[in-house]
Amino acid sequence: MDLRGWTEADVILFSGDAYVDHPSFGAAVVGRTLEHNGLKVALVPQPDWRGDLRDFTKLGRPRCFFAISAGCMDSMVNRYTANKRLRSDDAYTADGRPGARPDYTTVTYANILRRLYPEVPIVIGGIEASMRRLTHYDYWSDRLMPSILVDSHADLLMYGMGEINLQRMARHLLSGGSFDAMKTWPQMAYLRPANPDGGLDDGGDVIRLHSHEACLKSKRCQAENFRHIEEESNKMQAATLIQAVGEREVVVNPPYPPMSSETLDASFDLPYTRLPHPKYKGKTIPAFEMIKYSVNLHRGCFGGCSFCAISAHQGKFIVSRSRESILREVEKIVQSEGFKGYLSDLGGPSANMYAMHGRRLEACRKCKRPSCLHPAICPNLDVDHRPLLEIYHAVDALPGIKKSFIGSGLRYDLLLHSSEKALSESQRQDPALLREARDKDLATAQYIRELIDRHVSGRLKVAPEHTEDRVLDCMRKPPFEQFVRFKKIFDRTEQERMRHDPKAKGPQELIPYFISSHPACHETDMAALACKTRQLNFKLEQVQDFTPTPMTLATEMYYTGLDPYTMKPVFTAKTQDEKRSQRKYFFWYKPEYRQEIIRSLRRLGRDDLLKKMF
Repeated sequence: MDLRGWTEADVILFSGDAYVDHPSFGAAVVGRTLEHNGLKVALVPQPDWRGDLRDFTKLGRPRCFFAISAGCMDSMVNRYTANKRLRSDDAYTADGRPGARPDYTTVTYANILRRLYPEVPIVIGGIEASMRRLTHYDYWSDRLMPSILVDSHADLLMYGMGEINLQRMARHLLSGGSFDAMKTWPQMAYLRPANPDGGLDDGGDVIRLHSHEACLKSKRCQAENFRHIEEESNKMQAATLIQAVGEREVVVNPPYPPMSSETLDASFDLPYTRLPHPKYKGKTIPAFEMIKYSVNLHRGCFGGCSFCAISAHQGKFIVSRSRESILREVEKIVQSEGFKGYLSDLGGPSANMYAMHGRRLEACRKCKRPSCLHPAICPNLDVDHRPLLEIYHAVDALPGIKKSFIGSGLRYDLLLHSSEKALSESQRQDPALLREARDKDLATAQYIRELIDRHVSGRLKVAPEHTEDRVLDCMRKPPFEQFVRFKKIFDRTEQERMRHDPKAKGPQELIPYFISSHPACHETDMAALACKTRQLNFKLEQVQDFTPTPMTLATEMYYTGLDPYTMKPVFTAKTQDEKRSQRKYFFWYKPEYRQEIIRSLRRLGRDDLLKKMF
């Protein structure tokens, strides 16, 4: 601030992550966006919350407000394993050092600032605040918690991806606008005194949820609330959500419509240094090392997996960057120190959703399906891999690029989809429609070949997550037979690659990800998973226990024991013994688990699975 001649900052942003000036890190996006639009922004990464609190006072008070983000992850996921044990490292801290942030980081930081500067407004955002904007189940304390606005005492919560509001906020404040006026904007949430008339003056499209207190008394109320929350999160034209908590109520304004490519490009084109702050010189930030040579092509995900919160934060509608913006970023990477010509990822929340959208936008405007892929691919979805192929070709043609890899997870159900077969009988009579569908299918086949031939760095990650239909249906994932089909295509293409190119490195591997203890999964389902993956010659490595995280369908099932859409009971393994009983089947091939698995399957009366496994 001295070097810039500032007597005060307009905004002071506190972050639970180490500061990396890169578009993959939320604090950098917030700071650069506000700065670009005229505000003076100061950042305090990972302040010490335990001592004399000097990190919270050394920059004084901001002219406009304090901003807080727990970081790129919910702080409790960041700090604890699925078994509620403290993690031994933190990928978003210099040298991976654990313990640099507190539990419930947003709440901790906000309460300190409220005590020190009671008159300065506080705005919270980021994943943690976004996912905890209404009553939510907290796995680590094993209880329902109210909106994070209640415990943090923050004045305003900005949820989702915030560039539009950040730009608007800067212009509004610089022109003398009031802080309170921002509460009416889309994608904002705030507390107000409860309406004694029960919402008669709400106006517009409003959904009044069951109160926090009602949810504490009734798990069914919590399940009913979640269905509204998820459906409104995935609509283009959503309702305002209001939930009473004590003598106040949380108002969650609807989100903005999907961002334009131009707005997204502008965010990625800000003057990031793409480096950790110089204060970390000589130290390594693992999360940055993982992405420093990768490029994010789009935002949003229409998969709607029940254990994932991406759509609740980014939305299900895909917003893709322009080819020009992507190439500009790649050119910056080529010029960066240490780059040797290999891009680690050209991806996104899902690697192969770039530029995909509904054919008829009007149908999308009316839609409230949380997934465009489950229980079947939406007939309105335009599954076209040609734009993504064009990006791959353009990037690979740039000077300085030797190879670009795909490190993000792949949706193989999109690769198995046939646009021609999806045509109705009447559509098949239209030569232009038929020709277009066949061109898309040819492009999909070309995409698979090029992906395996040119863009796999030894291992291709996919996420079947389970093998049993009952569990997969609960996960909103495709049937396992689709993974088997894709594996056959992968193996055949890989054999052709090795045969036609004597210098080819290989063989490359297909690496599947699986989850145990997910809602609807029983011990026998895990035993069946072990048998089926064994038959495919897999010895599983990429596995995890289900971790309930705020604002996902699977977490609501875990807590309530109900499917919010059908209100039917759903079993979930909850105790450590139940979880361990499921997890052991991942490792059937390890001698130390063999006798325990044999005893368990005999107890369950499943000698048939025992014979298949051993």
